[in-house]
Amino acid sequence: MLGWVITCHDDRAQEMLLKLEARFGPLAQCRAVNYWRGLSTNMLSRMMCDALHETDSGEGVIFLTDKSGAAPYRTAALMSHKHDNCEVISGIGYPLLEMMLPFRGSLSSQDFRNTIVGQGIPGVSSLWHQQQKTPPFVLLHDLYKN
Repeated sequence: MLGWVITCHDDRAQEMLLKLEARFGPLAQCRAVNYWRGLSTNMLSRMMCDALHETDSGEGVIFLTDKSGAAPYRTAALMSHKHDNCEVISGIGYPLLEMMLPFRGSLSSQDFRNTIVGQGIPGVSSLWHQQQKTPPFVLLHDLYKN
């Protein structure tokens, strides 16, 4: 089963997790990380690293963030490059999480990423999809070549 780390500004992450658990019961491999104003990026990184390791069973972890480019998204992006089968999704809300919950046990992290973005909900994207829009930096010439 894919682990979920829901991370949003203020207490939105915890609210969404509590709402999901009220409807579906306790959710294994699912943690909420709230990003409060004034919280250092170092502390956010530590909290998200703990959540990543608590939710990872080896099948992959999905970071579900509220705003693309914000601190939780950036922190998740840095962590995802160091762990296999890690995906970062932005623009999430409770209805989307409720709709995607059944897919945690049946899809790979890449298939989950493509399925959630493929719903066509405005504002929902992934780190991978964003990276496809901007090709990697390539030098057109070598300044130091003799």
